[in-house]
Order: sequence, then C-alpha cells, then structure tokens
Amino acid sequence: MATDTPSDPPERTDDVCGAARAAGEPEPGGALDGPAGDGADASDPEAAGADVELEPPTEPDPGQAPPAVTELAAACVRFVATRYGAMLDFTPDTLSLVDQWLREARTELAARPEAAEVVQSAAGAYLGEVMRRCFGGEWFADGDPSGWRLYLSRVYCAYNPVGMAREALLLETAEGWHAHFELDPGERDAVEARLAALPPAEDDEFYAPTTRFDVLSIVFEALRESLRSRGLDDVRFTAQDYA
Repeated sequence: MATDTPSDPPERTDDVCGAARAAGEPEPGGALDGPAGDGADASDPEAAGADVELEPPTEPDPGQAPPAVTELAAACVRFVATRYGAMLDFTPDTLSLVDQWLREARTELAARPEAAEVVQSAAGAYLGEVMRRCFGGEWFADGDPSGWRLYLSRVYCAYNPVGMAREALLLETAEGWHAHFELDPGERDAVEARLAALPPAEDDEFYAPTTRFDVLSIVFEALRESLRSRGLDDVRFTAQDYA
C-alpha cells in the first residue's frame, strides 16, 4: 500500500494571457486575458494562441499521453508562446516559464476564478509531460482531473501533476488532488532523509513547477539507488502495480 510523501523541496503570462511581447515591452493585458486582445475565452484552449505554429519537441516522446493530457499540454504551449514569444519544448529548462505564467495568473484569479480550472489543467498537463518524458511513466487521466495520476515506470512513485499546478496557484496544499508523492512504505524513510537535507523555501518557490521537478529528481534518484542496491535495476512498474 502506497503512502503520501510531501514533495518538499526542498512577471506576466499569456494563455489565457495578453499578446506576446519582447522583454521589457509594456504589457497590454493581464495574465488571464485572451491572446492579442481578440476576446478569446481563458477556458477555451483551442482559442488561446490558435495562430501560434508549434514546433515538435526536441526529444522524441517515449510513448503516448492520453488525448486529454495531450490537448491540455499543447494548450499550455500555445498560451506561453502567445504571451512570451517563447516555445515550450517539453524540456525541464522551460518550466521556469510555466512558473511565471502561474505566478501572474495567481494575482488575477480573485477577479476571474472561473479561469483557475483551465490554467491549472494546462500547466499540470505540461508539467506532467515534462516529467514523464524525463523519468518514464504512464498517465491515468480518466474522469475529473482531481483523480488523475502519473505512474512512474522505473520507480514506484505516483502523483497528480494537475494537483501540483493547483497548489502553485493556491500556495497551499490542495486536499483531494494528490499532489504529493505516493511511495512504497518501505522507501519512505530513505526518501524523507534526502528531502530533509534541502534548504527551506518560501511558498512561491516551494510550490513552483521547477521546484516540483527538482524534488522529483531527488526522489527518483533515491528510489533508483534503492532498486540498484537490491539488484532490481531492470524492474519496471505498470499501472497495474499501482492498483
């Protein structure tokens, strides 16, 4: 039975955002506005950034994500491209742009709370795809996004990237969204010892997608070391192992 381990560590964006602009250029709209002032709805991924031509990722996709995840991750790419003129390519270095988008969106959600769902879903799908392509894994993405999971394949670790994005907006734990790592109970102490060595972080940094990726890197390596030490380097986990 898996247990939850907190994923300790430890601007202005356009998606749902204003027209893309060069660094230092005055900002024409808020983080939850449609692209280029055309009246696009923040809740419509197809409308936001629809004219932005996407380039393929720099690395091949190891397997396929479910259609719902693919669509939302692509929406995140369009949103950020429209806002910043920068193309997300599903590499870890691009997560700083997602940090910025969420940071800006957070300041405006009090006035437009209806945009929260599409922001967190698009950002979480993109974050999860960056993680999946880097570490290997399989999505469960049926039903409401609060129940989604990313099941890693090379270590036993599951979590909901959309829940992580939700927490980045709220700057607090999102109950019921499973944003923290579900681990084998036998691995918990070793992982927590690694995470305890991390320096403290302010909430904005603690919940940021870049931090979540960095923490997952530490968790992943700790779990891989444990498997190697037991001669289980070739073990792979599937969705059935998480049932």
